[in-house]
Amino acid sequence: MGVATVNLHTKFQIGTVDDRIFGGFLEHLGRCIYHGVYEPDHHLSDDGGLRSDVREALQDLSVSIVRYPGGNFASGYHWEHGVGNRDSRPTVRELAWQSTETNHFGTNEFVHLCRKLNWQPMLAVNLGTGSPEEARNWVEYCNLDSGTYYADQRVRNGDEAPLRVPIWCLGNEMDGPWQLGHVPVDEYCNRAQMAAKMMKDCDPGIELVACGSSAPRMPTYVEWDQHVMRRLGPDLADFISLHRYVGNSEGDSEDYLAITKSVDQQIESIDAAARTVAARQNSGRRTYLCFDEWNVWYRARTREDVDGVGKFAPPLLDETYNFEDALVVAMFLLSFIRHADVVKIANLAQLVNVIAPLKTNEDGVLKQSIYHAFRMVSSRKGGQALHQAISCDSYKSKTYGDVAYLDSAAIIDGEELKVFAVNRHLTEAMDLIIACADRPCNAVNESELLCHSDLNAENTWENPTQVASTAFEEIELMEGQVRVQLPPQSFAALSLQLG
Repeated sequence: MGVATVNLHTKFQIGTVDDRIFGGFLEHLGRCIYHGVYEPDHHLSDDGGLRSDVREALQDLSVSIVRYPGGNFASGYHWEHGVGNRDSRPTVRELAWQSTETNHFGTNEFVHLCRKLNWQPMLAVNLGTGSPEEARNWVEYCNLDSGTYYADQRVRNGDEAPLRVPIWCLGNEMDGPWQLGHVPVDEYCNRAQMAAKMMKDCDPGIELVACGSSAPRMPTYVEWDQHVMRRLGPDLADFISLHRYVGNSEGDSEDYLAITKSVDQQIESIDAAARTVAARQNSGRRTYLCFDEWNVWYRARTREDVDGVGKFAPPLLDETYNFEDALVVAMFLLSFIRHADVVKIANLAQLVNVIAPLKTNEDGVLKQSIYHAFRMVSSRKGGQALHQAISCDSYKSKTYGDVAYLDSAAIIDGEELKVFAVNRHLTEAMDLIIACADRPCNAVNESELLCHSDLNAENTWENPTQVASTAFEEIELMEGQVRVQLPPQSFAALSLQLG
């Protein structure tokens, strides 16, 4: 059995863990919107088209903020197609996923959904085929009081009070040649500068997310990000976006479970670029990080998985997740917590049916393995991330070098200490000791364990609880310290009461 020790001090704080790192993402892609969060003809749906079983599952996930309408879809989307009388909205062939789009779900429906589920809305403007002025007009439609053209249009559409959308993305993955309207970085900056200036002139209270690199593999990685931040500055770009999709395409679980070491490196590289730009501009402000697309995605990538062939809401990117994917999703969140001083927003892509923690069919909702990993952390939001001094054995992974068997994060929230721990070892349990130097632990609150002997185990319609968390009560207190035995390949979320 391996031994690991996590040493903490409640005064050694990294920063506030922003609730917005527990965000999600909805895109007009496959069955994410239609037959996902919007199914008005289903017998369980309310007057907004949301099924009661989907609503309950999403509420339990404790999502804080949701990005919409894309994704790649955003670069060909014209928001005026999705407002007003549904019967008058145009049906179009959208080009990102080659599907037929009815526009029956749009801005007002999305914001009403957010209110229903206590989500903060986050909109991505079209800087691919759209114009900066179109983006500004959308801000007016959503956020201004009545008395001007677009705000009055919102009133006529049934929302007299402003929708108050606080965060806007300046396009999506504009560094990628697959993106509609992809351009070199200087041209993107021209568009983004014009849009950002007009959008903030329209509503000075909004925050904006500039397009960063769409993946570390991009040839312009970091260089693109630094250029964008230098051109826009923190006055126009409150955040820079990061995107990352990962997977175990080689069937090497040891290497796969080490992949979040590179997520740490990605965050630290873009943060270093942001700090460099702020230093060169001698600014008292800086651009923070918004990890607004992340997930496991590597199985559903064939042509059939991404080509809608002109169909309405076809099943695209319908990824099935197993237990090892859940461990990786947990470790993404632990990385965001460890970087709480710079990562302020993160969005799991996506929420329903499309590379998602939830699947639906006519009869019900299936919670995939990653659902449980995300919920175990998101249900414990709030507090200050703590620095950790860790003693632990490590192993040498094929791609990422030396990696500790323990992956962990800790949060202090008043009298409660929340510790999250993954044992990466595939065969050996871990004897984990948690020691808080300045305050003893004197009680254990509700804690959970996600564990399975088979990394390939999946939840299915026939066996929907094959992978699910259980109460974790085998936690020993000894002279103010905590001792836990973590099974091999497991994830624990511990809630501890400090004296």
